[in-house]
Amino acid sequence: MAKRKSSFLSKVWSKVWRILLALMLFVGLILLMFRFVPLPTTAFMLQSPYPVTQKWIGIDKLPSSMPLAVVASEDQRFPEHFGVDFTAIIDAVEQYSDGDGLRGASTITQQTAKNIFLWSGRSFIRKALEATLALSLEAIWGKQRILEVYLNVAEFGKGIYGVEAASQHYFGKSARYLTKHQTAQLAVLLPSPKTRDPRSLTASLSQRVMWIERQMNQLGNDYLTPIFKD
Repeated sequence: MAKRKSSFLSKVWSKVWRILLALMLFVGLILLMFRFVPLPTTAFMLQSPYPVTQKWIGIDKLPSSMPLAVVASEDQRFPEHFGVDFTAIIDAVEQYSDGDGLRGASTITQQTAKNIFLWSGRSFIRKALEATLALSLEAIWGKQRILEVYLNVAEFGKGIYGVEAASQHYFGKSARYLTKHQTAQLAVLLPSPKTRDPRSLTASLSQRVMWIERQMNQLGNDYLTPIFKD
């Protein structure tokens, strides 16, 4: 009886591992393909309750201040980590232990993975999938491609995805003509894109824009140059 049960469990696990292996291979092939071509859509776009507007623009067509603005605002260790910023996670846990609220520690890579493949909300399973996919993105795409995709799929308003669509919607011009201040204004939308408008920011959000610009100055115009060489 025990042998029969053991044999059954062995078959089940073997089947599970085959399914997981096939799934990983499928995801890997998708990532390899979109290493070179624009993504036609994402999971978040498909789940959007609003009409979707998105226009792809190559990162080489953007002012250098645009990628720098989102890195300064969202993930200043982006050039250093490998998809998951364990330092930020440890800091967040320590601050929570000290009585502060639990803040997010998602990297730009994790946010990109979530936007492409997953769903909104908080759960351990989603976070685990997000981290696993982030590591895969770093291995297959590299930093420059991750940042390029992020700038094209991140939500900047109700149904507005990517900096090109956002720039045309809010400023009436292509993202390639954005000023440094306007790139910081777009970056400030990212945590709550559905409730913010760069043309009518609150006093606290205006101060946040100024903070982002100061961070951009401190990081320097050449901060992201090393990742554009990979």
